[in-house]
Amino acid sequence: MTTGMTISRAAERAGVGIETIRFYERRGLIVQPARPRTGGYRFYDDEVVERIRFIRLAQELGFSLREIAELLCLRADPEADCSHVRTQAMSKREEVVRKIAQLERIRVALDELIASCPGGGALRACTIMDALTEQRATKALRPSGNAERQNRTTKGSNVKTAIFQIDGMHCDGCARTIEALVSTEPGVRKATVSFKSQEARILFDPRVRTEAQLAATIRKAGYSIANQAS
Repeated sequence: MTTGMTISRAAERAGVGIETIRFYERRGLIVQPARPRTGGYRFYDDEVVERIRFIRLAQELGFSLREIAELLCLRADPEADCSHVRTQAMSKREEVVRKIAQLERIRVALDELIASCPGGGALRACTIMDALTEQRATKALRPSGNAERQNRTTKGSNVKTAIFQIDGMHCDGCARTIEALVSTEPGVRKATVSFKSQEARILFDPRVRTEAQLAATIRKAGYSIANQAS
């Protein structure tokens, strides 16, 4: 059994970066070891490394940090039942199915754009650039059914911009996940999320969606809102 690892060694064994470990510590997912009374480095043990691996793998499966924290609590509870984990896994699967449907719409739109592109010549003759400029491609990316009909009501109406400061994003992938989820909300015209600034800017029709509902969508994905302005 390996004990007394420095943070760099623990990161290497867990397959993550040092900053990832520090981020997990700030989020309360792992406990930061106490610094020796005599000074020097903090030391991590095998149990912490195993916990980090669990968190990383759960993230790769699409679980949010909030959901992972719940899984860790269940893992530590001797009376916890497997059904609780199964329920969370089923909920995550439903979310993945929704994302796949959205990605399929994007794929179809891109297929149409690529098929219409001449593949050469001057840029001004590029059908892809024309489509993006004229926003014809966005029609294929909109949700279908009732959500699409609700989005149509936003045309020609006043729109608002909601700005949210988001806590919990640890990479650009988190930002893209939030963008994808918010973009499917009825009444949302555009969503831009920046991991660098930890900020989300959402253009929406207030008659169809409220800021509180948009904030709830972000929180449901496992992220928290530090500050809200519009």
